Amino acid sequence: MKKIFPFNVDNKKPERQVDSIKKEVKKYMGRERRKKLPEGVDFWDFDCKVGPSKEEAEVIHPAEINKGIDAQFTKQSAQVYIEVLVKHGIRKKKPKEA
Repeated sequence: MKKIFPFNVDNKKPERQVDSIKKEVKKYMGRERRKKLPEGVDFWDFDCKVGPSKEEAEVIHPAEINKGIDAQFTKQSAQVYIEVLVKHGIRKKKPKEA
């Protein structure tokens, strides 16, 4: 998902638009997580970026997407750019302590 979301929409207050943006991103990530895993893959992981535009977007952890959206809203930006790309996640075993 690579998408620009405006904060000012004709039929919604900006605060409700922020909530609907968060919900859409959450739905997308849930849909992707439900897809069947290929062999040798433990989970679906995500590469995420959030910012006022594509050029200014910063890499963030998937758990911090909502904070990134809120940060753009509090900066009085007119829009927020969100990029969520799916990748294969493989768990790494912790080394045994001696």
